[in-house]
Amino acid sequence: MIDKEKVASKFQSLQMTIIDTIEMIENKNFLHDTWQRPEGGGGTTCMLEEGKIFERAGVGYSHVKGTQLPKSASDAHPDIENRSWEAMGVSLVFHPNNPFIPTVHMNVRFFVASKNDAEDIWWFGGGMDLTPYYPYQEDVVHFHQTLKNGLDKFDRNLYPKYKHDCDEYFYLKHRDEPRGVGGIFFDDLNHFGFEKTSKLVFSIGDLFLNAYMPIVQKRKNEEFNEAERKFQLYRRGRYVEFNLLQDRGTLFGIQSKGRTESILMSMPPMVNWTYEWTPKKGSREEDLYKNYLVKKDWV
Repeated sequence: MIDKEKVASKFQSLQMTIIDTIEMIENKNFLHDTWQRPEGGGGTTCMLEEGKIFERAGVGYSHVKGTQLPKSASDAHPDIENRSWEAMGVSLVFHPNNPFIPTVHMNVRFFVASKNDAEDIWWFGGGMDLTPYYPYQEDVVHFHQTLKNGLDKFDRNLYPKYKHDCDEYFYLKHRDEPRGVGGIFFDDLNHFGFEKTSKLVFSIGDLFLNAYMPIVQKRKNEEFNEAERKFQLYRRGRYVEFNLLQDRGTLFGIQSKGRTESILMSMPPMVNWTYEWTPKKGSREEDLYKNYLVKKDWV
């Protein structure tokens, strides 16, 4: 038996825990923008901009409903199309000011597709991934080790699978390169049954702060120059390209007539594209391409 109220409560609690943590280190409050969706449901998009550490930090919670579920919601359930549906989840993207702090993305989500004469179809999805500009191996290892340790408590086969799926998903096909150093990604998850699956997904959400915040604390005072800032803005362009061209969540949000401001909160506030840019030999920028933007076992 699925418990939608329990999922909604856990997701809202996760959103507030993350917001409280960021407000404490920024000494600045998030804007809380609560909205309603005409077709059903709503959410709260929380945004902090121009902070000491984060140029933009967005943490959104939504619980929306509709009458016809777009096929883009799931690759594994072609029979969901045109069912009534509910979707709830937490999604965040943090874009730091300092190029030595990576951008991070995380989301956890729950779908239920219903039909009068049939059993409900439900599943969870989500994950988190890291996008550094000037990476440190110890930071990347910490991020992946934290995720592996958390998943190993449930099943030692989960981290290798979810890491592989993350590497596959966050790959810019038109650029033939990874978006970052990966993390974990999962979708269409229901085969453990509701109780175990929901517990697993809640635990993944709880891993976020331990995986990311030690990196922020370690790198927030690193000095950077104008050239390093410019490279950060250039690499942010890849983030925009992925989200607009490939991201399933963005596609679902647009197709389901979602709230555009909330869907696009993941966009960086500043970005640039430089024509035919290539890194200088022996530079830290070349190091990113050669040693980090590759499929690799980090732990």
